Amino acid sequence: MYPMASSEFRIETDHSALQSKLDFLQTTNHNPDSTRPSIILITVDDLGMADCSLYGEGDIFTPNIEQLGAEGIIFENAYTTSPVCAPSRAAMITGRYQHRFGFEFTMHERYLKNRLEYLGFRYLVNSEPWVAKWMSSVPDADAIQNQGLPLSEITLAEILKKHGYHTGIMGKWHLGWSKEKQPAAFGFDEQYGFFNSHTLYSPEGTDGIIDQKIDADWTDSYIWSGQRKGPHAIYRNGIEIEEDGYLTDRITDESIVYMNEHKEHPFFLWISYSAPHTPLQAPRKYVDQFSDIEDPVKRVYRAMISNLDDNIGRLIEYLADQNLADKSIIFFISDNGGAEYTHTTDNGRYEGGKNTEFEGGLKVPMIIRLPGRTAAGSHFPHMVSSMDIFATSIASAGIEMMPGRKLDGVNLLPHLTGENKMPPHEFLFWQRGISKVVRNEKFKLVMNEYSGTEILYDLNQNKYENPDVASFNPKVVNELKMAFHVWMQSNKPPMWPSVIYFTAEKDGVSHYFEQ
Repeated sequence: MYPMASSEFRIETDHSALQSKLDFLQTTNHNPDSTRPSIILITVDDLGMADCSLYGEGDIFTPNIEQLGAEGIIFENAYTTSPVCAPSRAAMITGRYQHRFGFEFTMHERYLKNRLEYLGFRYLVNSEPWVAKWMSSVPDADAIQNQGLPLSEITLAEILKKHGYHTGIMGKWHLGWSKEKQPAAFGFDEQYGFFNSHTLYSPEGTDGIIDQKIDADWTDSYIWSGQRKGPHAIYRNGIEIEEDGYLTDRITDESIVYMNEHKEHPFFLWISYSAPHTPLQAPRKYVDQFSDIEDPVKRVYRAMISNLDDNIGRLIEYLADQNLADKSIIFFISDNGGAEYTHTTDNGRYEGGKNTEFEGGLKVPMIIRLPGRTAAGSHFPHMVSSMDIFATSIASAGIEMMPGRKLDGVNLLPHLTGENKMPPHEFLFWQRGISKVVRNEKFKLVMNEYSGTEILYDLNQNKYENPDVASFNPKVVNELKMAFHVWMQSNKPPMWPSVIYFTAEKDGVSHYFEQ
């Protein structure tokens, strides 16, 4: 029954890599090139392929997201590097697989205290589809406090700031909650929002806001328990503030204020919405619009997406009114697929959902608006990655990455304009412990060490991952496994362990995924 906290997971800073980064960033251009485009990154949280009307996968109507797509390019095969929030965001903001610096698993505020707690959770708590994972040791308090993006990594904000961009983030961070891991430590001049995976959209019990608990979701009570305390509180430039407004609206408000203050010079703004991630809270006027939906969970979820879409519309309107739209590159992307375990969504015909390496967890809505560079409303068929946002952004600004620091993302501009007719990526890779995946333009190989399965899908024939064609293509399986083996040689061990398994059934087989 003894405590399991151990110093073995203590996180050490790579001081050599950090010094190289600091040397690279120390020279800042205080007279930025005013002809460079502003860069606006809009991320949404857990919005699956069937949670908007871009792809015709569900019945949720999102006219403003559609409008953004009509003005830009819609990606048919866009992927994040993880089916969970924090690792996905770590890769997106650095342009590198999170495995390059050990951010393989999501961060956790607490771990098992002792073996008795494990036994109680494993056998006395109905936590399906979550299964307790046996651990012989866990990170101690110091290690937990230091979890987050390594200081030696270069963010998009830092490299743009080096070249005279003003930088801001409004909304969710989820890349570290200690002071030395907050946005200000990674190049952001201004910050509004919260540092953890979730927070309340409004204080519980706020007039005009519907609070909807999810009895069937084991994680929901944990989500609500954070309230707006500690890393779940709302902060402005690292200082906790009182906030009574509905968070999705307030993120838009703060974003518009920021852009208005800095519109005369190039800026980088990360508009990081937490919607439609739980907890389920929505303004009553939006909930009332979906009174025909009997299930209150799905009703409030739809209301949250409708409110989110209206806020995207507010941004589009502001950018047009201020003549900023044609001076900016705008990215829109979800950080992973829809969370089916919350009983809010089903990802349409896509398998799995958030927490799994099936398409429902990895494939996401993505748009880029490139004024004057590409045909509006076009669709790009080749696979792209959320990591490409970094490389595309610095290329559009005429900026080069630090010598010796390899990016895994690619500059999409020549591929989108037709200058380069080759697909942007030969392979994309995923790994979370026992789950390993690789895909090329045609095939996707899903390997799971727990179930002992190797499943091959021909996504050109069936984008919904059916049927398994591994037995007909042994050469393809071997080629993909070899590519994965080569890729993983450059990865670092996870900085912290997973704590739990998430289970998903597919074709009669139970698949386990580490969280």
